[in-house]
Amino acid sequence: MCSSDLVNVKGCKYGTHRVLEPKGTLPQAAWRIDNTMRLYDNEILIDVDTLNIDAASFTQIKKEAKEDNAEIARIVQDIVEKRGKHHNPVTGSGGMFIGRVKAIGPDIASNINLRPGDRIASLVSLTLTPLLIEEILEIRKDQDQIRVKGQAILFESGIFAKLPDDMPPPLALAVLDVAGAPAQTARLVKPGDTVLVIGAGGKSGLLCLYEAQKRAGVTGKILGMGHSEASHNRIVESDLADHVFSLDATKPLEVYEKVSDLTSGRLADVTINCVNIPGTEMASIMATKDGGVVYFFSMATSFTAAALGAEGIGKDVNMIIGNGYTKGHAEIALSVLRESPILMKMFLERWAVS
Repeated sequence: MCSSDLVNVKGCKYGTHRVLEPKGTLPQAAWRIDNTMRLYDNEILIDVDTLNIDAASFTQIKKEAKEDNAEIARIVQDIVEKRGKHHNPVTGSGGMFIGRVKAIGPDIASNINLRPGDRIASLVSLTLTPLLIEEILEIRKDQDQIRVKGQAILFESGIFAKLPDDMPPPLALAVLDVAGAPAQTARLVKPGDTVLVIGAGGKSGLLCLYEAQKRAGVTGKILGMGHSEASHNRIVESDLADHVFSLDATKPLEVYEKVSDLTSGRLADVTINCVNIPGTEMASIMATKDGGVVYFFSMATSFTAAALGAEGIGKDVNMIIGNGYTKGHAEIALSVLRESPILMKMFLERWAVS
C-alpha cells in the first residue's frame, strides 16, 4: 500500500469514524458505514477471498432468491453496496470472512501479533465490518460460503484468528464462524446435567453436542434434536447424543412432550438453540425445567418472543442471548475438531469442500 492510501488520521477504536448513517451510532447498529478502503492509522486492511454468511441470513437469502446463484449474488452485492457492510436487513445478521492481511495502520502495527501476508479469519461480525466486494466468484450454497474478490477493514477493537496450519481454510472458517456456541456450552454445562441441543445436526449444534457430552460426563444425558433427515443422520453419526429425535422446533408442545417423555418429566437443565429459522423460542423454553438455562445461539431468535412467551406460560428460566465472542472461543472450537476424529471427518465432508 502506498502512502497516498493512508488517511494519516487515527479513528475511533470502535469504528464510529466509519459510521455514515445515523451519526452517533456504533458500526453494527448503523444503517450505512463508509467502506472506502483508505486506511486509518489504527485499522487493518484485508484482501478478502471468502465470506462465511450467517446461517439465518443465508437461509433467508436463498429463499428470497429461489436458490438461484445469480440472484443470491445480486442480493448479497446489493446489501453491501447499500450499507457498506454485509448486514442482512431482514435477519439483522451477517457472518465473517477469511483473507490475507494487506496493510496495518502504523498506530497499532507494533501492538498486535500480525504481519502483512498473514492469513486470518475475522472473529467479528460482517454486520459491523466495512466491506467492498469487487467480484463474486462462486456461491457455495451447501457451505453457506461465498468466494469473492474484495477487501475489508478491521477496527482496532476487532478480534481475529490466524488460520491454523493443520486445517484447510474453508474448514477453519466454518468452525470459527460458530466458535461462540461450543465455548458458551463449555461454560454452562455441569456434570450430571441433562442437555437438549435443538438444531444439533448443524455446525454449531454438533460442536455444542461435543462440549455438552464432555462437560456433562457419564452421569449426564444429551438429547440431540434435528429436523431434516440429513440433520438427524449427522447427529446419529456423531455418536454424541444419548437420544436423537426429529421434530419441528416451531411446534413447542410436540417438543415439550418428547423431552418430557425422555426425561421422565424432569425436562432439560440446559437447552441450546442452534436453529436458523424464527419461531423456535417457545420450544426451547418449554423443554427446559424451572430454574434451568436456555442459551439462544441462533441469530433468528426474537428477544420479545422469548421474554413475553416465557412470561405467558409462567416459566422461570434463565435465558442467555448468544454472544459470538467468549474468551478463548476460537481455541475451544478448533480443539473440538482436533479431539474428535468423527467431527473432523464430518466437517471436512460437509462444510469444507474446496
